[in-house]
Amino acid sequence: MSGPAAGTADAATTTDVVCLGESMVTFLPSQPGRLADVPSFGRGIGGAESNVACALAAAGHRAAWVGRVGADGFGDHLVETIASYGVDTSAVRRDPVRPTGIYFRTATDRGTDTHEVAYYRAGSAASAMSPDNVPYEDLLAGRILHLSGITAALSADCLALLRDLTAPRPGRPLVSFDVNHRPHLWRGGGADASVLLELARRADLVFVGEDEAEEAWGIVGAEAIRAALPEPAVVVVKRGSAGATVFSGLRPGPRSSNAGGAGNAAGAGPSGAGGAGNAAGAGSLGAGGAGNAAGGAEGADTVTLVPALRVDVVAAVGAGDAFAAGFLSATLRGLPVRERVRHGHLMAAAVLTVPGDLTDPPARDHADRLAALDDDAWGRLRLGPGWTAADRAPEEVRTP
Repeated sequence: MSGPAAGTADAATTTDVVCLGESMVTFLPSQPGRLADVPSFGRGIGGAESNVACALAAAGHRAAWVGRVGADGFGDHLVETIASYGVDTSAVRRDPVRPTGIYFRTATDRGTDTHEVAYYRAGSAASAMSPDNVPYEDLLAGRILHLSGITAALSADCLALLRDLTAPRPGRPLVSFDVNHRPHLWRGGGADASVLLELARRADLVFVGEDEAEEAWGIVGAEAIRAALPEPAVVVVKRGSAGATVFSGLRPGPRSSNAGGAGNAAGAGPSGAGGAGNAAGAGSLGAGGAGNAAGGAEGADTVTLVPALRVDVVAAVGAGDAFAAGFLSATLRGLPVRERVRHGHLMAAAVLTVPGDLTDPPARDHADRLAALDDDAWGRLRLGPGWTAADRAPEEVRTP
């Protein structure tokens, strides 16, 4: 069952980004060590899509999170905490039977062998999301709809929902898709991670790590990833400490029927003006940097490589979500591709220098100054804990 297409709303009241997915209550360890040895945990929240919504709202955008939580205290905590960041949670549904998901994790980096996560999400309220019980009028009302591969792994109904939301439809907003491959979620299910490639090909903007593309699809290298994802107007390949490579160009793809919605999503710049004429073939928002992309030739790519920042990492959790939020924020503002990636790096650096998944982003003028640095100055930056709090911090001129 497909929900109705979104209508066009006034730019002053339209939600900038709608994020759909599961959010869970997170229990963070009071000290390093195995889960078996940690004596106590502090309560937080975690969820890729709600993290993006919170970061965007904190950066001054109109963001909404759509999800499903239990009619329990953990559900109350999630909705109240996410709303406290300025996120619209009015479309969140409560499940009277299924519980809110929770998980426990260790303090170590997710990429290390010592990292442990214990999920209690099987049969959660969010896993029951389907095309029949989510509010399409809210999902499709924003300028951008942000989705994640995590949702597709939760259940067959959730996968059906993502297939429906990424299908061509008149007035479809620009669809942003973060692959977010989580191997443990695909074990023992009916589908496998190859479905993430299918979903990514139906999106307008894709975020994918080189490592997860190799693990999920057996595809190695940025160029090969782009070759496997020919349809999206923008593909952002995250390359860890090497930075990110962005392929941007005009693509016909299934979005060609969505000119109206994509145009309203794109706008030409901060005001959101521009309309459908800018949206043809995914629009200025989708292509990223407009004149930089493709020289007007459909199918041609502009390739932009942006080095990562050096960061004194406190905890490597939530950085990917923050990167997506920074990139989307700069996209909504109509900034060129290089600045979009740099804002992604800066938002990620803010999260990397705190213990949890969420933090206040740098002030916009501060981030803009850093993003506008020349390549040499950008390469000299090294960001550590507390860097976002300063108006004009020493790291702007700091050298190793």
